[in-house]
Parts: sequence; C-alpha cells; structure tokens
Amino acid sequence: MATVGRDIQSVELTERELWLEGPPHEAFERMRSECPIHWTDSFEEFPEEAGFWSVTTADDIHTVSRDWQSYSSEKGGVVLAAAGFPIELARAMFIGMDPPKHDRLKALFQAGFTPRRIADHEARIREITIRVLDRLQGRDHADLVNDVAQPVVARVIGSFMGISEEEDAIWAKLMNSTLGAGDPDINPDGPQGAVEKDIPEIFERCKRLVAERRERPTDDLTSVLVHAEVDGQRLEEHEIVMGFFLLMAAGNDSTKATYCSGMRALMENPDQMQLLLDDPSLVPGAVEESLRMFPAFAHFRRTATCDIELHGQKIREGEKVVMWYVSSNRDETRYEDPDRFDVRRNPEHQAFGAGGRHFCLGTALARLELRILLEETLRRYPKISLAGEPSYLESMFINQLKTLPVALNG
Repeated sequence: MATVGRDIQSVELTERELWLEGPPHEAFERMRSECPIHWTDSFEEFPEEAGFWSVTTADDIHTVSRDWQSYSSEKGGVVLAAAGFPIELARAMFIGMDPPKHDRLKALFQAGFTPRRIADHEARIREITIRVLDRLQGRDHADLVNDVAQPVVARVIGSFMGISEEEDAIWAKLMNSTLGAGDPDINPDGPQGAVEKDIPEIFERCKRLVAERRERPTDDLTSVLVHAEVDGQRLEEHEIVMGFFLLMAAGNDSTKATYCSGMRALMENPDQMQLLLDDPSLVPGAVEESLRMFPAFAHFRRTATCDIELHGQKIREGEKVVMWYVSSNRDETRYEDPDRFDVRRNPEHQAFGAGGRHFCLGTALARLELRILLEETLRRYPKISLAGEPSYLESMFINQLKTLPVALNG
C-alpha cells in the first residue's frame, strides 16, 4: 500500500498515486486513528494552491457541517482546489453560499423536490430503467457505467429539468468533462479546457432553456425554478443558471457513481447478492449500504472564518477545512467491520452530508433511482458477474468508476 511504513502526518493526500484505484482507504484509516485532523501542504496538480486540513471522522465532520458561522462555504468555495472550479461559479450556487442567502435560494429550489413530486416520478424512472435494460437484449457482456447507469441517470435528470431525450448524450458529455476534468480519458483538455469550453456551452444551453420556459411555462423543474417565488421574490437568471448547473451535475454523477460501485460490491460478495435475490425487500438496505461505502462525492470543503480548535488541532482563519465523506462513512467508531459490504446493516451515513444547512436537496430522488436501478438490474440479470477489471475516474472529488465490465448471464 502507498502509505505502508510512512509517517502518516507526512503523507500528502494530493499525491496522484494514492487515487489511481479510488479513494486511499488505508491512508484514511490511519488518519482517523493517528491524526484525525491531518494537514496536507501542497498539490501536485495545482502547485499554487494553499494546503488544507483533512477532517476524517464522522463526529468531526458532523461538527463542521453544522457550524456554518465558523466554517464557511462561501469564503473559499466548496471543493479542495479553487483552480479546479472557479470561486465565482461556486458562489453563484446555493451550495457555495452561507445563510441567510443560502437559505432563501434553497427554499426556492425546494419547490421542485417535494416528496409528492419525487413520488410521482417512480413509474417514469422505472420505465426509463427498463427501457435502457431492454437495449441489452441479446448481449452477453456490457459496461454497467456507460451502457446502463449513464443513459438512465441522464434521462431521469433530463426529464426532471425539461431536456429533450435527443440531448441526453450531449449533456452527459458536458457534465462528465466538467466534473471529471482531471481524468485525461474523460477530458483530454483538463480543468482549463472545462472552464474555457464546456462550462460556457452549459451556460448557453441553459439560458436558451430558461428563455423558453419564461415564454411557455411547463411542469418541469426548470419551469418551476423560473416561476417560483418565496416572499414575493423570484430567482434571478444567473441564480437559475447556476442552480440548473448544480442539479444537472448532481443528477448526472451521484446515482451513477453509487449504483455502479454498489453493483460491483454485490458481484464481489455473491452471498449479499443472493440475499437480495431471495428477498427484494432488502434492496433499500442495500441502497443505504452502497451510499455509506461509496458516496458519490469524496469531499466538500469549508474555509475557517476565525481561529478555532477542532479535535485538539488549532485551525487558523482562512485555512481550508475538507470533510472527507469517503473516510467518515468507514469510521470504526460508527461501524463494525466498516470495509465489509452488508446489505442488512441499514446504516446512518454521511453520503448526503452530515446535517446542517447544506444537507443534500436530492436525497429522496437519489434513493428512489438507486432502489429502482438495483431492483430492475437484479430482476433482469440475477446471474450478472464481473467480466474484467473496473477502472476508476481519476479524481479526488468524484468517487466513481468509469468502466465496469460485466457478463450479464454469469
């Protein structure tokens, strides 16, 4: 392992080799026990970036998440490296704001995510999933990432936002190349290419859609955002555009990431898969265990607004504080045998955040999509098995596989 025999405090979490096969769980395990608030001094990819504190335990992440006065989302952005996602863009989304501005905007977006609105989409999501699986008819092999997960999540979020099915592939490519810009296979032009080419195209396409909904309101989420009011105020156009970007990014990546890693875990643990095949009522528990072990976003960041102490470590005003959900969701003080995939565990976890103002808006939709994807995949292909080595997206932010080759019939 990359950290064996090394002083864990000297390990720089940004070392590329640590992330080539997904999150460095061995390093995080040592940090939780030896230095739960860990300092990384430098970046390989962005040498001009300042270092950061890593928060690795569930209790400490819970503390940071709920104290927005001391740990700001707005001051420095919500991702580890500001160079990877410009601060001006982050601050235009409610995820990159602090209260009270955050609360006003999130309340407007909440209108599109009511329990009834989500529940009304169950039949449609199942229909989309079945239709995608139907395309595999007659095939022995597939890539679950690109043949199943990507087209399903693209159509689900596309139908929510009012995007035509013909544009699904275009939007998926744009979102993948923006969020996965650090992976040369996903975006050969890198982060700079995403900022210069992909993000402007996303904004231009969104503005056209917003203009259409102003002229001709519909019942899709974009129209809800265009016409929603709280205390007599509507969203401004740049707020709608950035909110649209946020929802498209989350809708494209979150469910895809957790579904594929969850399916891999089931194929690697056939006893767990058999439990679901014998008793499909266990699928919701499998969803929660997949979310725990494979949160779609490895981290979110805050910036200290004052000198403060966390878990005995002094943090200075202005320093970055990074909450690693891929670590806290395997915290030994919360979970027995945390690296074991157990569909009966039905755990609480921090895949959607750890409470506080920024708890994920789309939790109900993500859970519904994941449940349907697991149910329909296992119903159609109960003998599905791995047919090659999966590959990881190279990223410290997006925690997902980019390929998952399978034999559909065992």
